[in-house]
Amino acid sequence: MDLFDASAERVLPVADAELVLWQDVDFGDEKALLKQLIEETPWRREQVTVWGKTHMQPRLIAWYGDDAQSYSYSGITLSALPWTPALLRMKEKVETLCQSSFNSVLVNYYRDHRDGMGFHSDDEPELGPAPVIASVTIGAARHLVLKHKLRKDLENVKILLPSGSVLLMKGATQKNWKHGVPKLTKPCGPRVNLTFRRILDPTITSP
Repeated sequence: MDLFDASAERVLPVADAELVLWQDVDFGDEKALLKQLIEETPWRREQVTVWGKTHMQPRLIAWYGDDAQSYSYSGITLSALPWTPALLRMKEKVETLCQSSFNSVLVNYYRDHRDGMGFHSDDEPELGPAPVIASVTIGAARHLVLKHKLRKDLENVKILLPSGSVLLMKGATQKNWKHGVPKLTKPCGPRVNLTFRRILDPTITSP
């Protein structure tokens, strides 16, 4: 495989994780798609509780999914909005690419360099013991930084996610690593990040 081919699938050599990166997936006119996502999404800014402290999220969010879907994290619960045609088209492409099925997506709007996301793991019970999450970037490129939860001998991992990229996180990734998007000191343009995932039936108890 040619590692310099931006459209190629790359398995990233990260210990205790399963990460696959596609750097240049064709989602059509990305500038038009970014504008559509920003203008048509009913964005929310929530108060979250992390380590006992409550603060406003440094980005805007929206949650979409199948009927009656809900998702809880950091002290907030989101009820799913109905899928839009644009999101369904993206979901279908991501499902084909990742060979996985998704029933929901958390959409994050990073308005500029001052927006970010703190370190966390997507390990809520409704995602199951080994979540499969596909992270899509449309807009400005930002780094995703991963920090191992237990192994101090491993350095943080920085992954640049350009517009049109898809990062698949699966297996024990969420169990072993936290990830975040640091704020920047230099100005940058807007970025919409869509993390497609599968919410399990809450009546099913995971082993």
